[in-house]
Amino acid sequence: MEEDDVVCLDASFFVNDNYQLTKFSFGSQVLELYCLQSASICMAADYDLTGQLVWPGAVLLNNFLSENEELLRGCSVIELGSGVGITGMLCHRFCREVVLTDHNDEILEKNIELHESSQESQAGLKSEKLEWGNSEQLEKILQDHPEGFDLILGADIYILIIVISCIIFQQCSIPSLFDTVEKILRVRQQGNCKFILAYVSRAKVMDALVISEAIRHGLLVSEVTGTRTIVKNLEGVIFEITCGRTQATGNSDS
Repeated sequence: MEEDDVVCLDASFFVNDNYQLTKFSFGSQVLELYCLQSASICMAADYDLTGQLVWPGAVLLNNFLSENEELLRGCSVIELGSGVGITGMLCHRFCREVVLTDHNDEILEKNIELHESSQESQAGLKSEKLEWGNSEQLEKILQDHPEGFDLILGADIYILIIVISCIIFQQCSIPSLFDTVEKILRVRQQGNCKFILAYVSRAKVMDALVISEAIRHGLLVSEVTGTRTIVKNLEGVIFEITCGRTQATGNSDS
């Protein structure tokens, strides 16, 4: 494996493993939710880090949404890879409906319980288990929402980091992610659903794969002007992804 292919994690992620009620500010919006401040590798023999922390991409996405609240008002939203639910909690204040999804919803449910009685809440808020590429789980969600969604949201959701016996393993989930995204986008035949992805660059091979997989699925990828920035020493950007033609050819017009 070449150096550019390695996904690196900041050492500050690996300190302790206790959920704490933590306050976050995004523009004028202040959120409180339970999360890990960081995680201790050596205290966990089998540990999935991805759904327990607030990752840089979530910070990027929430800052973007807090500056563009009009994107959320009155919308139905599904979030992929919700983790602790920090983006869904922000959307909860503006949208008419928010569905948070992840492969592990334990801490997600804990944070939903914390927020569902909030007087600031405007939307129905619920969680669903969804592993990308799992047709049965996705069909269940779409059966409950046959009209689809206005927005699909995702942040830092293209790699799965698992710690087993103090060794970090990375698994690329981009192909199955875009399988799921395409199916949700195409529920809206008139094409008025879009996927807003907060992407944080950690490896050049991943950067290229995100774009190529979107194209292979017949999707159009646009960088949102003015969103490229540095988040926790990493370069991040907001992409807007929509349906292209009715069929994914993988070759477009190039």
